[in-house]
Amino acid sequence: MTLIGYAEPKTPTMCIIAGNVAEQQSMLTFLAFIGTSIIVIVTPGPDTATTIRSTLLAGRTGGICTAAGIAVGQTVWALATSVGLAALLVASAPLFLTIKYLGAAYLIYLGLVALYEAVWPPEQGSGMAEENHPHGRVSPWMAFRQGLISDLGNPKMAVFFTSLLPQFAPMGGSTFATLLALGIVFAAMTFLWLAFYAAAVHKVRSTLQRPTVRRLVEGATGAVLIALGLRIATEQR
Repeated sequence: MTLIGYAEPKTPTMCIIAGNVAEQQSMLTFLAFIGTSIIVIVTPGPDTATTIRSTLLAGRTGGICTAAGIAVGQTVWALATSVGLAALLVASAPLFLTIKYLGAAYLIYLGLVALYEAVWPPEQGSGMAEENHPHGRVSPWMAFRQGLISDLGNPKMAVFFTSLLPQFAPMGGSTFATLLALGIVFAAMTFLWLAFYAAAVHKVRSTLQRPTVRRLVEGATGAVLIALGLRIATEQR
């Protein structure tokens, strides 16, 4: 005789199997997040251009400090996503546009400075002085601040985090800690990639510091930063 509503109790073996399946699903989801993050991180953008310019101006230290600023900015966006502030920003058109235009203006400003220095180098004919003081033009704090402002001034990060992180949170696990942890992992990966970028650029910095080459690189970097700023300012959400 079958009792209506009777459910067969779960055995310890069944619980272990269910737990293993859940762990495997969580691991696969996390690996998918890592793969997606790698694709996004290695795609050149404002962060890459800002890091390259800081490395050219202040060496590997400057580039790594800029990478740290960018990673801190991403952590702030992750925190904002975890507590729901990023979603409010995305939903608020006036606030979103304000941050977008400020961030775009900052990138354009950096680009104009680079173009200006390409046309009128600040230390013409003083190559020896520059070799003796390779970090004089951009301090570590200034490099860090440039990375931080560049990232916080890009509201697309709010759209990106609010749409990306919840997709990879475990079922029923879209909690503050889970989303923040995923955001910190993304920021750490970004820092490692940009730090590697800075180290690679630093290795050829002596060649890039030749007057003619340097002016070409400054001009190209400035043009890229201006183009990125204009793209951020004009593109839709």
